[in-house]
Amino acid sequence: MNITTFAVIFIVLGIIVWAIAAYNNLIKLKNLCKEAWSGIDVQLKRRSNLIPNLLETVKGYMKHEKEVFEKVTEARARAMGASSPAERSSAEASLTLGLRGLFAIAENYPELKANQNFLSLQEELSSIEDQIQMARRYYNGTVRNLNTAIEVFPNSVIANIFRFQKEQFFELEDQSQRSVPKVSFK
Repeated sequence: MNITTFAVIFIVLGIIVWAIAAYNNLIKLKNLCKEAWSGIDVQLKRRSNLIPNLLETVKGYMKHEKEVFEKVTEARARAMGASSPAERSSAEASLTLGLRGLFAIAENYPELKANQNFLSLQEELSSIEDQIQMARRYYNGTVRNLNTAIEVFPNSVIANIFRFQKEQFFELEDQSQRSVPKVSFK
């Protein structure tokens, strides 16, 4: 074997090692996105599980606000049934609006604002909203990393061969919904 043969073998092995490394990196990033989505999902489920307790606490005080309860309940059901980040984002935006409406109406009920259970649920909801925001940032960061790895050359060659797909960011549709809902009655 001459030096040219060794050079060709070395180049081919280098390309194979690079392809394996690129593929493994894409798999790692894809799994990080799944893990990050799981974190968002857990926090959203915690919030959804808190909502029935909140509604039950509020119902006793707000007997004439049936429409608000129905909107929140419907939005919660849509959010629980959403599967993709885009669907979930839209459904969660509706749920957030419904909760804002509920808390806005609760302002008219001083006895409710003084209820310890209601105050506790508000505090827990606020904490969950903060955790959702942190989980969303982590998820969107992992999606950014995966999407970048899929798009940059030469990784894009491996991504196309193995049909890696870009992931969707988990974003709120309305700019006014980007802030955490205010749940304080001070």
